[in-house]
Amino acid sequence: MTTSEPPERNRGAEKLNWIDRRREKIRAEVERNRRGDYTVPTWVLAVTLALLVGGWLALIFLA
Repeated sequence: MTTSEPPERNRGAEKLNWIDRRREKIRAEVERNRRGDYTVPTWVLAVTLALLVGGWLALIFLA
């Protein structure tokens, strides 16, 4: 009888591969940041823009 689920030992190997890929991704990001090739995340830029616009609107309407 065939099953669609992988055996338990393959799941462990798959999890280790995921962990190894994640660690390599983090290492690569740290190396880029040390070289100065970092970028500001989009959500940080969006929050900064919202605060600036909100500050200007508050200044205009509350002054």
